Parts: sequence; structure tokens; C-alpha cells
Amino acid sequence: MVPSPVKPNSAQGTSETESLGPGPMGAAPLPGLGPSDSPEAAAENVEVELAGPAGAEPPQPPEGGWGWLVMLAAMWCNGSVFGIQNACGVLFVSMLNTFGSKDDDHMVFKTAWVSSLCMGMIFFCCPIVSVVTDTFGCRKTAVVGAAVGFTGLLSSSFVSSIEPLYLTYGIIFACGCAFAYQPSLVILGHYFKKRLGLVNGIVTAGSSIFTILLPFLLRVLINNVGLFYTLRVLCIFMFVLFLAGFAYRPLASSVREKESGIKGGNRFSFFSRRKFSPPKKFFNFAMFKVTAYTVWAVGVPLALFGYFVPYVHLMKHVDERFQDEDNKEVLFMCIGITSGVGRLFFGRIADYVPGAKKVYLQVLSFFFIGLMSMMIPLCNVFGALIAVCLIMGIFDGCFISIMAPIAFELVGAQDVSQAIGFLLGFMSVPMTVGPPIAGLLRDKLGFYDVSFYLAGVPPLIGGAVLCFIPWIHNKKQREISRTTGGEKTEKMLENQNSLLSSSSGILKKESDSVI
Repeated sequence: MVPSPVKPNSAQGTSETESLGPGPMGAAPLPGLGPSDSPEAAAENVEVELAGPAGAEPPQPPEGGWGWLVMLAAMWCNGSVFGIQNACGVLFVSMLNTFGSKDDDHMVFKTAWVSSLCMGMIFFCCPIVSVVTDTFGCRKTAVVGAAVGFTGLLSSSFVSSIEPLYLTYGIIFACGCAFAYQPSLVILGHYFKKRLGLVNGIVTAGSSIFTILLPFLLRVLINNVGLFYTLRVLCIFMFVLFLAGFAYRPLASSVREKESGIKGGNRFSFFSRRKFSPPKKFFNFAMFKVTAYTVWAVGVPLALFGYFVPYVHLMKHVDERFQDEDNKEVLFMCIGITSGVGRLFFGRIADYVPGAKKVYLQVLSFFFIGLMSMMIPLCNVFGALIAVCLIMGIFDGCFISIMAPIAFELVGAQDVSQAIGFLLGFMSVPMTVGPPIAGLLRDKLGFYDVSFYLAGVPPLIGGAVLCFIPWIHNKKQREISRTTGGEKTEKMLENQNSLLSSSSGILKKESDSVI
């Protein structure tokens, strides 16, 4: 696990107290813990021992070095996980052709559950993944997750009906992707700070690159070898992801290892982690006391009820509306290209937007995503649909690239892992429910128009809710600064009074001695 940053104030305070306060005459300080130490004090001493010597500053992100390899590994993770998810429309049509029958009137509804359940489970597992990541570290979590995802995807290639895919593809493969994905978000904050927005944009652009290439690859594979062998080819991506997880090296090793002469600690051990770390809470619900984060955790899932609908149903809609078009996968290519551009551009822009005002970028993205979803059924020309997908991709990249920077701003680096985990967990509900509802409307009405119209409404509502976050966050910061300023003033007055009283006592003693 990446070591938690040390609190410099507490460490420095401890050293100052020990150095300034003289002990009893003849009493030598004893190393280790005394018999009267409480468990809380023991845990605190162990934490200080692991963190470093008293007065040591917390490790600063290196802003490069090994971090660039970590960035590439995280980029492959985003590409493998969400490239496959974003290209699910091609798999969706293939599943309909492979398992569908003319007698089943709800086949679109049943098949939509495979992709939506997979995406929903990825996000649903994220709170659990946060705890596992905090306990076992980014490296172990990512490697095991990739192995589970590989197993689920491979087993999906041996099913004979649509229902087993709910388990193999929708749950096992999705859970593995979740355990592999979230550590790629957390590890970046430990290696980068000043460049976090840019690096996060580059990493999330990995899914854009895969979204551009995978639809064409999947179409070629499906046409030549069929659905099942296509899934086996995709297992190669998960195996590479398994290897990439080993790059998530802990940033700093323990002091005990350094003092024992092991240079770099367990730097080259694939499964290194700190020992004797004090126990931590599994679920840190205290972050919900931060009002700005709570509003964010409600507004983002509210906006996503229609977010995944175009990814699942767009290809089927194009098959029905534009039957003469050959290269329908170009729509996903357009989304992937502009999404990659949007992630890089808005990731860099986010580095210059101060504090919680980064949320306004997400508000802008939700507005255009909702508007473009409503525009899909209005496009009677294939070229117009391409333009809609280009615009949608830009703001999809904006939404994704600034998620981690916003979490860092609202809760800080210490709680960012579980903050992202809770948010992604809440996002699982709309991501799972939205596409099947759209498919059910398609089965009942016989066309997709109403499904896309309704899919554009939630992003507009969620974006309106997010507008309140910067105001709430700034108000809270002003209250904290006001309180902190008052406490500093009181301490200064107390110190001044103590100095005056001590100086008056010294003068009195001198006058008595003179007398």
C-alpha cells in the first residue's frame, strides 16, 4: 500500500514537546513503550515510528520518475476496462443475433441487462474496493482484480444462453474490473500533485483510444470468428492489465527498513506493504459531514440515469434508422476521438481552475451530454448523428477527467480513496437501471425516440444540483478560516500573558534578592 502521508504538525509538535520539556534529573529516556501506555498511545507511537523521525515532513509527490510508468499502467487499465464497456454496443448487437429469437418480445430488455449490469457492478464494488485498497495497497488490489476479470471474461465465452452472462460477464468480470480500476485513480494522487489534472487526463484518455479502436476490432472479429472467440481475444487485454498492476509501487518505504540497511526498502518486491500499521476504519462515513462532498455524491449519480443509454443502444438505433450505412462503428470512433481530446484539454484546464470551482466544468459537461442525448432521435441524416457524437465525446471526456481532482479538492488526499469509492458506488444504480429501462421502452413502443429524449433529462437536473457546490465549499472554508484565526489570536494572547507573568515573577525574585 502507498504509505499515508504523515501529519507534519503532530510530528513536529511531539518533537518540540520532548526537546523543550526537561525530564527529571537522572532519568534516562527509555526506548519503546512503557507498561502504562494506552492502546491509543501505542498506535500513535507505531504510526510515528513508521512515518519517520519526529519533525519529518510528509513525502512529496515526485511529479515524475517512476510515476510516468505508473501513469502508463493506469492508462492501460482505463483503456481495457472502459474501452470494452464503451464498445458494448457492438457486443450488444452480436448478443442479440447469437441468443435472440423472434418469439421473445423482450430480448432487447434482457440483453441490455448484460452490459448495464456489468457497468453498474464496476461502480457498485468501488466502496468495497476503497477499503481493500486502503488495507492491502494499490498493487495487490489491482493485480487480483485483473485476474478475476480475466476469469470472468474467459468463462463468458463458454455460455450457451443469455442468462449465464449475467453472472460471468455482468458480475465476475465486472467485479474484477472494479478491483483493477480504482487503484489506478488512487495511485496517481500519490505520484503527482501539480500535474494531477494533466496526468489524470492522459490516463483517462486511454479509454478514448480503446473506444476508437475496439469497435472496428470487435466488428472484424465477430464477423470472422464469432462472439465467443472475440471474448477470448479480449482476455489478452485483461492479462496485460494483470501485468500492468505490478507497476503500482508504494511511494515510500518504512523507516525501519531504511535503518536496517535495505536501500529503497521493498521497492522491488511486488507485494510490499507496511507492517504494524495502526487499525483504520473500514468505511469512513465522516466525509459525508463535508456538505459539499455530500451534494456532489448526490448530484453526479442523479445526472447519470441516462448517461450510459447511448453507449448501449446507439448501434441498435442506427441499425433501425440508417440500414444502408456500412460503417456504423464510426460513431463510437467519433466519441472516442473527441473524448480523448476533451480529457486532455479539460484535464489541463482543471489545473488552472482554483478549488471547488472545478465543479463548474462538470456542470457544463452534463448540460451538453443531456442536450446531445435528446438530439440523437432528431438526426435524420447520418452526418448529423456524427456531429452529435463528436460533441458528446468532448464533454464526456470533460466529465471523466476532472472527477479525481474534484474529489481531492473536496475531501483532501487522506480520504480521496473512499470518497471516490462511495461516489462510484452511488453511480452504480443509475448506470445499471438506465439502459434496461430504455430497452423496455423500445420493446413496448417499437422505436428508440422516447428513450433518448428521457435519457437527456437527468444530466440537466444533476448539473443544476452541482451548481451549489462551490458556494457551499467556499462558505465552509470561510467558517474554518474564521475559527482558526480566532484560535490563533487566543493562543497569542495566552502566550503573551504567560510571558508577562513569568517576567514579572523574575523581576520580583531579583528585587527580593537585592533586598
